[in-house]
Amino acid sequence: MTTLETPPPPTTITPDQRKRRIVGMVVWAAAFAVFVGLVGVPTSDPLTAFGWLWLATIAWRNYLPWREHLLFLRDWLPVVLLLVLYNVSRGAADKLFAPHVHFMIDADVDMFGWLTDGKIPTVWLQEHLYDAKHVPWWEVVTTVVYISHFLTVPTVAVVLWMRSRKLSYRFIRRWITLSVAGLITYFLYPAAPPWWASKFGYLPDHVERFSSRGLDVLGLHGAGNTLNALQADQSNPVAAMPSLHTAYAMMAVAFFLPMVAKKWWPLLLAYPLAMTFTLVYTGEHYVIDVLVGWAYVGAVFLAVGWAERWWERRKGAINYSGDSAA
Repeated sequence: MTTLETPPPPTTITPDQRKRRIVGMVVWAAAFAVFVGLVGVPTSDPLTAFGWLWLATIAWRNYLPWREHLLFLRDWLPVVLLLVLYNVSRGAADKLFAPHVHFMIDADVDMFGWLTDGKIPTVWLQEHLYDAKHVPWWEVVTTVVYISHFLTVPTVAVVLWMRSRKLSYRFIRRWITLSVAGLITYFLYPAAPPWWASKFGYLPDHVERFSSRGLDVLGLHGAGNTLNALQADQSNPVAAMPSLHTAYAMMAVAFFLPMVAKKWWPLLLAYPLAMTFTLVYTGEHYVIDVLVGWAYVGAVFLAVGWAERWWERRKGAINYSGDSAA
């Protein structure tokens, strides 16, 4: 399941270009901060997210001619359209079958009930850590981790695109395949998250949903309101299994594991583990959703890796055949 290819070293730039890059990124960061404060983090619209990422690439390489910047639109427009289609079709994923509830509850109790007094980990964590009247510091961290889901994978893909187009295409193939696999599962096996199970009486204990609560502490009230509105009106509330939040986090990390020294692996793996804690604690997912999401990542890496190797062999055979005929 390796992705093996080391990114090329960064291109050397002149001192003047470095100054222009710094100025460009400062302007971009200030504009993005204002946007987040007034509108919110671009969590639901791929066009908005990639618009900001495009502007970031322009700010980072503002010394290049415009034809170079327009290449971003050529390469990324198909990907963005696929993500828009994914968002739209996801809204119909809960229309075919009734949502599954009991399997996830039973699985979490079977795995952790010995430690959590027979309760699902979400309930146990909220009983020990959640305070309805006070937002502790760790919920600021969990909110930032939760929101990072909407930006991490696109940002990684775009950074790779600027460093190595070939490597970015490998990453995008895994990203799109994982998204499609998750979407198919949502159609065939709609699964309710803990907050939904609690709301409709499937759990004996109450579960709060508060993944955006930490934004108020940061003063980003507009961002919190935007995310809350999205969650209140989200297109498919029973798309819990697999957890693509943790699957994307694991994918973004696993892609780079073959390229870095093993001493850095714990630091990289801390991100999907933090995402797991965040989602379970805030009532968004069961632990079993996370484990299934990670299994999907492994299956996607194996399948896409095999397909890439098959295609390379096929191209090699065709090229060899053409050379022989010549």
